[in-house]
Amino acid sequence: MFDLTVAPEAERKQLTQVIPDRLRQLQREANARSTAEWNRITNREQWEAFVKPKLAALRESLGAFPEPKRPAVRYTSTFDGDGFSIDNVLYESRPGFWVSANLYRPRLPSPSMPALMIIHAHHTPKEHGELQDMGMTWARAGCLVLVPDMLGHGERRQHPFIDAKSFPGPFRVSRQDYYFRYDNAIRLQSVGESLMGWMVWDIWRGFDVLLQQKGCDPKRLILLGSVAGGGDPCAVAAALDDRIAAAVPFNFGGPQPESRYPLPDDAETSFNYMGGGSWESTRNLARSGKDGFLPWVIVGSLASRKLIYAHEFNWDRERDPVWKRLQKIAGFFNNADGLAYSYGRGSVRGSSPDDTHCTHIGPVQRKSIHEAFRKWFGIEATEYRNRVPASTLTCWTERARKELQPRSLAESLKDLAAKQKAEWEDRLERKTADRSKNRDRIRKEWTQILGSVAPSDVRVRDLGHAEVNGVRIEKQILMHEETIPIPVVILRPVGVANPPVVLAIAQAGKSRLVSARASDYARLLANGVAICLPDVRGTGETSTGSGRGRTSAATSYASSFLMHGEPQIAGQLRDLRAVIAWLRKSKSVNGQKLILWGGSLAERNDPRAPVIVPHDSDELPKLAEPMGGLLAMMASFFGESLTGVIVSGMVYEWSSITQPSMSCVPYDSLIPGIVRAGDLDALRNYRGLDRVLVDLVTAQNQRDDRHPDSIMVGNKPVSQILEKLK
Repeated sequence: MFDLTVAPEAERKQLTQVIPDRLRQLQREANARSTAEWNRITNREQWEAFVKPKLAALRESLGAFPEPKRPAVRYTSTFDGDGFSIDNVLYESRPGFWVSANLYRPRLPSPSMPALMIIHAHHTPKEHGELQDMGMTWARAGCLVLVPDMLGHGERRQHPFIDAKSFPGPFRVSRQDYYFRYDNAIRLQSVGESLMGWMVWDIWRGFDVLLQQKGCDPKRLILLGSVAGGGDPCAVAAALDDRIAAAVPFNFGGPQPESRYPLPDDAETSFNYMGGGSWESTRNLARSGKDGFLPWVIVGSLASRKLIYAHEFNWDRERDPVWKRLQKIAGFFNNADGLAYSYGRGSVRGSSPDDTHCTHIGPVQRKSIHEAFRKWFGIEATEYRNRVPASTLTCWTERARKELQPRSLAESLKDLAAKQKAEWEDRLERKTADRSKNRDRIRKEWTQILGSVAPSDVRVRDLGHAEVNGVRIEKQILMHEETIPIPVVILRPVGVANPPVVLAIAQAGKSRLVSARASDYARLLANGVAICLPDVRGTGETSTGSGRGRTSAATSYASSFLMHGEPQIAGQLRDLRAVIAWLRKSKSVNGQKLILWGGSLAERNDPRAPVIVPHDSDELPKLAEPMGGLLAMMASFFGESLTGVIVSGMVYEWSSITQPSMSCVPYDSLIPGIVRAGDLDALRNYRGLDRVLVDLVTAQNQRDDRHPDSIMVGNKPVSQILEKLK
């Protein structure tokens, strides 16, 4: 076995920090740009000129919204309480896509009533006790209060694990709605949509429902977002909807529960305004760093209205730089009285009574909210608590299901994916004989979803060579884009001058590739073919770790790259294209006779095994590794003139990710909007050269033999290579 490690021992740890270091650099730059822009703002006109394009970019990043229309509403039952009633409501947000919600009403309605909507946290859905307390309290105070289930939660969950009997193994029933946000987000992103965008649309349609109620005051619409995952959509929905008079977004825009307390004295310059990526996409908004709609900007856009800047635990008001900005913005509008705050005590890490943990919005945090609402809207509220069983707040009945036939997210996205494919085909000028015109159009679309795909020049660092059993092993590090090292090994048969070359790439990295394909590579070398093995960023020697699932560092890094405006795989594509350009000029091999082999070493899932299990189960399905095949297809599509391309282990149709299952495609291989841009049909049909597709997989990482260009592995890839290189 060859030793394929390229970096000297003293540098190996540094190579594993390539992606984290790059993201830290991008984060610093985004924060610095935002602060520099802020420091130039001295009046209302300058603020409005700054924030308007930021909000436009935010809206565009969320996906394509439907045309708004008056939503259909069905009331399925009513509960009468002491001074209030609760209607169990269904409203149609999108065609066939219904939102379940509880509408709390005053027993004695008035001709003009404030209307509140409360967005629950990711912990529990609409029937939780704290939500009931708030709904009853404000309804008794003369308000209309709507508490909807967010997409994926409660009666709108998109998984089957509703109780302990739903799965034979142990799992946390109460956390599955939260965990499956990950899968819902990936499915939405694949068609160019976002979980945040769909939540925001549901919220806006919820206000339409409130405005349909007799006595609803359109000038007193209030939106509250709970402490964990509710404040995010609250802030975004309010920022983009001028109908909303007041917003209370908890834990969004400034210091988080995990932030250092107290803040440092230099918080104005050291604070991370942008935040960082994780698997929960509503907190990590795509393109926010690149286009400048950082959380503080979103919340700052609300300071011209009524805003409660809200924190679950201790809050360092004196040092919080975002609070200072909010005060200044409110001053631009002579609106100091329209800015308030709410905060609790202690820390998210504490467990004593002094640590004011809450599931949504607790009584400690509500105290100052009541004071602000009394001052702003004349709402005289006295806390009330008389909780009812969760079953009392269930909206769906058998009759309603039969008559309304609600659609799941998977059904809606399946239709959306089909529509996008049809629209993509209509955009092509199929009647023209000039296929290059269509190819140029598709390349433009893919560049829009990928970002830059052009490689930069590389600097080569030669780390020597050795000869083992008739094979010359050459090692280099190519420095790409100034700070990105690409470790490369070339294996070539001794005594063969200027041999043709196979460039092999996979997520597993070069060392594991050689170990797994030793016999294939030995056969190629024996037939006078060289093999080039690069580790593009995030693979092999530059890998950040072995895990690539929901909670992995790899997923967080990939999410962070989306915040900076590009999927991680775009950078890997530039790396691969840089290696190809370097090989073209090589004196060691014949880079004009080059075959690209993008593959996978991932084990497939058994088609008889379940495609959906609880996220904390010990029986999670295996992840696919489509990166190698996808990079190979994209490299050839974007103009590399290659002798041949072989692809294996690639997801054949990314639209299949919309099916009702767990996502077995790693987040770092995701290309948001790939279906809208023609899916892989765009690359297959307009690549301009023949290829062999080998051992394809579905988005569930199961073998996909439905297509005529899918063949068994065996010796066929090597045979095809040797045939093409004759």
